[in-house]
Amino acid sequence: MKKRVSFLALLVLVAALVTAVFFFHMSGCSSSSHGSDVVASVNGKKLLRSDLDRYYKQQLAGAAQPPEGAQADSLRLNIVKSMIAEEIVLQRAEKLGLLASDEEVDSKINEFKAPNTEEGFQRWLKDQGLTLDELKRGIRRQLTIEKVYNKEINSKINVTDADIANYYNQHKTQFNWIEPVYHLAHIFVSSAPNPQLHNLKNDKAQNDTQAKAKIQQILNRLQNGEDFAALASNYSEDSETSANGGDLGFVQESALKTSTDPATRDAVGKLAAGQISGIVPLTDSAHRVAGYQIVKLISKEPAGQRDLNDPRVQQYIREQIRQTREQLLRAAYQEVVLNQARVENYLADEILKNNGQK
Repeated sequence: MKKRVSFLALLVLVAALVTAVFFFHMSGCSSSSHGSDVVASVNGKKLLRSDLDRYYKQQLAGAAQPPEGAQADSLRLNIVKSMIAEEIVLQRAEKLGLLASDEEVDSKINEFKAPNTEEGFQRWLKDQGLTLDELKRGIRRQLTIEKVYNKEINSKINVTDADIANYYNQHKTQFNWIEPVYHLAHIFVSSAPNPQLHNLKNDKAQNDTQAKAKIQQILNRLQNGEDFAALASNYSEDSETSANGGDLGFVQESALKTSTDPATRDAVGKLAAGQISGIVPLTDSAHRVAGYQIVKLISKEPAGQRDLNDPRVQQYIREQIRQTREQLLRAAYQEVVLNQARVENYLADEILKNNGQK
């Protein structure tokens, strides 16, 4: 089994709360009557420039060199596209009666506050430039969007035993390990935001100090017996693995020795199955700390062919099929609801007009 490529789902208050990117769409020409304070509209609902500006500033928080010119315009356009995508799904949720309740929002707030003192939580809000009401609105929007996807997409995915058998027969060599393999999971926290990505965590660390504090809080909770997969899903900033409980898949012993950074390799080498590491710093090519992780050794498997009746093989295949179908169905769903909406992207008109005059 191949190791999944990693790098990067609890609270989102930045621009993109939707897990896939919607393609740009304009249903008509903009009108001068919309006003300069409106950047787009979805079925008549206005999306405000003030929200765009706030999201833009949040994404650039901590950036060493903010983008300029065309690069800045491109980032703003991507944020507006995400705002449009989000609004379409939220309007769909309202029609379906899937808006998140106050109880659900409060539950997420309490879950988010759990590793912090009240003073620490208030300090975090201040650092993020958020009020509690703004945070609650962000949580409500994300919970609502996830309810839509769960009803419209996830609930309709069915992986049968025949599907699993077909996958196994087509990929049988993947389950014949010529050397021992390590089944790993991790929780990752970045030490700096990426201004070109829409972060999926409202508790995103903005600098190295915040990253250290966040990963330490997570380690404390793990040591107190909390579930690794649940914490990874809620707090890991690796979007490739967080939705799957931080699961990195199976790594061959040779790959662990040659392709993994020394700190991680050393940490894994000291673990028995089921154990977690301490905090492992990760460095970039310039040997600067890029983030921190906690690694879990789920199991170490000997070489040899894995049979289809192995429950771990079946679970792995089931998850691969489910994820592939979910990605496909979400992309198709997003296109369908986008095509059904009346969208006017005034910012796109503005950028095209301004650049056309240069």
